Amino acid sequence: MDGLSEDSPLLPVVLTGDLLDRLSEHWSSSSVAAFAFSAYFTFVGKAVDLWLVLAFVGWNHASAITSIIKSLDLTQFGLLAGVVFPTSVLGYQFLGRILDVQTVKWNGPGRPFLIPSRTTHTRLFPKKHSFSYSYLVVGVPVGYSGNANGMISANVSGPSSWLSYFLDRRAWFDVNPADYLQRGHRDDGLRGKLDDYLENQNVDPSQYPHAYLVTAARFLGYHFNPVSFWFLYSQEKVLSAIVLEVNNTFGERRPYLVTRDFEAERHIQNGSTDDERQEPLRSRVKGSWNKDFHVSPFNSRKGSYSLLASDPLGPDMEGFRGIDITINLSSSKGHPKLVARLFSEGDALEPSSMGIFQKTRFLLGWFWVGVAFTFGIAQNRSKRVWDAWPTISKKQLEDAFRQYLSHLVQQSTAPITVKYIPSGVVGAVEEVFSSSSVTDSSATAESAEIKVLTPVFYSRFVHYAHDFEAVFSELAESCTLWVDKPELLPKIFLKKASPPLHASTPFDFLCFQLIKSLRSRPGRIERPLTSADQVSSSSQGLDIRDFRMSSMDAFVIGQGDTTLKKSYRAAVLRLFFADRIAFGNTDLLGMMELGARVGASWVLASLINQAIRGFS
Repeated sequence: MDGLSEDSPLLPVVLTGDLLDRLSEHWSSSSVAAFAFSAYFTFVGKAVDLWLVLAFVGWNHASAITSIIKSLDLTQFGLLAGVVFPTSVLGYQFLGRILDVQTVKWNGPGRPFLIPSRTTHTRLFPKKHSFSYSYLVVGVPVGYSGNANGMISANVSGPSSWLSYFLDRRAWFDVNPADYLQRGHRDDGLRGKLDDYLENQNVDPSQYPHAYLVTAARFLGYHFNPVSFWFLYSQEKVLSAIVLEVNNTFGERRPYLVTRDFEAERHIQNGSTDDERQEPLRSRVKGSWNKDFHVSPFNSRKGSYSLLASDPLGPDMEGFRGIDITINLSSSKGHPKLVARLFSEGDALEPSSMGIFQKTRFLLGWFWVGVAFTFGIAQNRSKRVWDAWPTISKKQLEDAFRQYLSHLVQQSTAPITVKYIPSGVVGAVEEVFSSSSVTDSSATAESAEIKVLTPVFYSRFVHYAHDFEAVFSELAESCTLWVDKPELLPKIFLKKASPPLHASTPFDFLCFQLIKSLRSRPGRIERPLTSADQVSSSSQGLDIRDFRMSSMDAFVIGQGDTTLKKSYRAAVLRLFFADRIAFGNTDLLGMMELGARVGASWVLASLINQAIRGFS
């Protein structure tokens, strides 16, 4: 400025006055930009929106930013560092995996193995269909912890993601205890989880001190693992039982314990010829059980399974003889429907004996299978009929339902206890709730068990305006819920008058009014007919009741937990908007939301650029 040097103590005062003068001249554009920016980020803005706004503003002033970068002479350095550094890190880690020859020693029976296999599926009803494909599984002794020559790892602590395979002690194929039996992490790993499961089945874990797990391990953090097999051995290292752990497309797990019938085997051996007795018999486990678990949304829960599995290990659990497992599915009338088989295809490989070239050849040979399954999992997530909504939404709605159920039980005037069993949510555990009238000395308290069969129950429950209707519809029609004593449900889910809307803030009031307006009763989940079912009428009556705020809405609003209210309203609104504008697909809604955020960020950036031009 004329007449004022840069060292003058009056310079800050003059600059401040100049800024205020400019603000007064261009107060309109500046205030509009500031108000829009503040309002947007107060209600719906996220970190990604801020980055988008900065990117649009930077793009509009690209020439100025480019001149600054050129003056600093950082362009070539940045490009070089951006290419060389990641390439060097990934290359170093890849070579480290190949050249790594350190193996954690295991003194117990059995050893880790890579097991090239083939699986076949033959459907016999209602239409014959058959297919097969190559499938890689691994075998690990239950109790083994560590890394086997960079190829197989088990019970390794830390997060399991694709990046962790380059930054920590995980091998290419990793067996993560969190993927098996009870959800969540345990310090004692696979062995601790197995012991807990056996105890829950009223079985003494000491009967099976040795165990060997055959499963599809994680590859770069991903895996496709419909079924795992826990081979259980006695103190004498004789195969005595199998735990068959089934995973369905809803993210649920169901283990089945099948014990070996030694008495029946003795009868068979006594009736065999002398020549047959001289041939060593390979240990096998054979058993059957009723189907009580949805493996696929396109199959009924009725019917039964049968299993025939051979011992994969040699005598005394030494060596590896191969896997040979057959599972049959029959209808409720005993008609065969499906035959699935998993068997070894080629020799199993012991990682500790593999050299550099053998490991490289094996990884190149099976890499395409891992990539195919990884991309297949990513593409098919949106195709799941019952599980097409994010994991975070499951957790939010399950947590809200859990607290609401606890509240209902506590408020019940009847002495009652309820055992709640959740489904499909990581970290969600069973819990027992008691009414306020139940005391430790009460002998007349009634008990009920409420078991959620699929996590879709939580998303369907919030669609109902009436709790009583929701529970009985999901119990009797859609079968997403199971209750051992349905006659006790009226003592928990009472018919109540429409609760008034008492929101603590105007934003809460608007959100829950919107939820009330968007709410609609969900349709019945249609299941495939079995031979015992009758065709029902497809007509549905018109519901003329007022779809008001539900009792669970009122419960959430009345809580002082701001986090609960925020997560609940976000999850419910996301579901309802997906139903209205995205065909019920939350992934599609997410893409639409991203497009809206990009548009809003562009508008904000335009307002900011207009204000900036006013100062230039």
